[in-house]
Amino acid sequence: QVQLVESGGGLVQAGGSLRLSCAASERILRRASNFMGWFRQPPGKEREVVAAIRGSDSNTYYSDSVKGRFTIARDKAKNTVTLQIDSLKAEDTAVYYCAAPPFFSAVGNPTFAGYYSYWGQGTQVTVSS
Repeated sequence: QVQLVESGGGLVQAGGSLRLSCAASERILRRASNFMGWFRQPPGKEREVVAAIRGSDSNTYYSDSVKGRFTIARDKAKNTVTLQIDSLKAEDTAVYYCAAPPFFSAVGNPTFAGYYSYWGQGTQVTVSS
């Protein structure tokens, strides 16, 4: 059972920055083809993908709404994935979740929630305008 623990959320003013971190209990990204992802769920809305990163070559994906402002990175030695969030906007307010696939059987599109089997507890990001 993979455990994911997010940290780094908080209350910040619009235009500010936060750095979210996800610590994994297993080296999910040791399998080169595996991705890890960040999702968010704004109040009253469905969960949506924010960014994803592949273990082999740090190939990354960003949703259009965060492209240019968010940066996902991984530290394979530390089993962590970070999400640097800059130029925060009120619409970035959400609970942010880290997600990981099953180590040997990850299939499908890593921009969809169905690719992932393991989720963290979430960390709240609130942006004040």
